[in-house]
Amino acid sequence: MINVSKISTKITKENYSSVKIDNVNYLETDFLQKIIENLADGILILSKTGSILYANKDANHICYQLNQFLNSKNLIPPNIWYLCESLIESHSLFPDKNLILSDEINIDKSTILRIRVRWLNLDKINNSCLLITIENRYESLKNTALAEVKQYDLTQREGEIWLLHRANYTYKEIAEQLYITINTVKKHMKNIHAKRQNLFNSIHKRHFF
Repeated sequence: MINVSKISTKITKENYSSVKIDNVNYLETDFLQKIIENLADGILILSKTGSILYANKDANHICYQLNQFLNSKNLIPPNIWYLCESLIESHSLFPDKNLILSDEINIDKSTILRIRVRWLNLDKINNSCLLITIENRYESLKNTALAEVKQYDLTQREGEIWLLHRANYTYKEIAEQLYITINTVKKHMKNIHAKRQNLFNSIHKRHFF
């Protein structure tokens, strides 16, 4: 367990893997902590000075990955801390507003991060904290696409193409990724859309009859 007091602390993989809840009173039970640890999103709780009060394993991993991409030596990636500073500064202008600031960071097609920063007020903490959620939009889209593959009863190849399509790959990129022709991609996409339309028609029919 470590308490990071400066955002300029040099990062190591050990730093990220060992950041834990700094005071058990911040979370009421171990059960709640286990829930947060297993969330798909990264969860960070920071003080107004940038000290890490809590970071779940996904936040640790994302921050390390993001800093590697940005070639930054700060423990808190600059993009995230900039949003935090903006929220802190806006508090004096809008003290009664529960503002949420957000931004997106595109690293590559499989890493599109949506950052949200808001105030967190807890009874057991005298001062307000900053709650940061970090969502990998690609992972969220992939989970949605996997559910749709089952819902539309797609074949294995159709499922592979649909996952890439939902991740905003072009037909050309899908073809290159799967080593098939663009015409093959178009043929599968036509079949996928037909299955989606059939499902929609079936649901619509049951609803009105």
